[in-house]
Amino acid sequence: MNKLIRVFLLSLLGILNLSVHAAPITTGEKVTISIYGVPADEKQQINGDYIVSDSGMLYLPMLENGIKASGSSSSTVARRIEAAYKSAQIYTSPRITIITVRDVAESNTIAQKFVTVAGNVKRPGPVQYTEGMTIYEAVAAAGDADPFGAMNRVELLRNGKKYVYNLKTTAHRTLKVYHGDTITVPQKNFIGQ
Repeated sequence: MNKLIRVFLLSLLGILNLSVHAAPITTGEKVTISIYGVPADEKQQINGDYIVSDSGMLYLPMLENGIKASGSSSSTVARRIEAAYKSAQIYTSPRITIITVRDVAESNTIAQKFVTVAGNVKRPGPVQYTEGMTIYEAVAAAGDADPFGAMNRVELLRNGKKYVYNLKTTAHRTLKVYHGDTITVPQKNFIGQ
C-alpha cells in the first residue's frame, strides 16, 4: 500500500510541476490577454490575441511603449502590463491574465484521464485511460508484469471495493476498466502463483 501512495504522490507532484514551471513566452508566440477591473467598454479594446514581436515585446492599446514579454512567464508579463497601465495613470487597479497556446495544451494534458497500475509491473504509475480500455491493456501499458508479478491474482480497486481477477483467463482479460481505477499486480507466492 505504501508503494501505491508513493506512486500517487509522485504523479501528483509531476502534475503540479507542470503548472508551477510554465515555459517562458517566446518571440512570435500568440498570447490571449484579458483585463479586469476596468470599464466594460474599455475591456473590449484590450481583450484579445496578441503576437510577441521579433524583439520580444507586446504592444497594447493606450500604452506608448511595448512590454517586454519574451523570456518571462505569463504571470510575470501580466504583472508588467498591470504596472504599465498604473504608471501611465490609465487604470488604478487593472488585473491582467495571459494564456498561451502552451498553457492550453498543458491544461489539456492535466485533464486527461488515468488509471493507476501498481505492484509488480515494469513501469508502475498512472497510465492514460482510453474509452473501452481493458484491465489487461492497462497492465500491458505499464510494461506488463515483471518476473515476480502474479497475473492470476490481479487486484482491481474501484470505489473503495477490491476485486481479484485471473488475467491468464480470456474472460478476465476483457474486463473494462474506468478512469480512477487502481490495478495492482501482486508478487507471486512461494509456489510461483
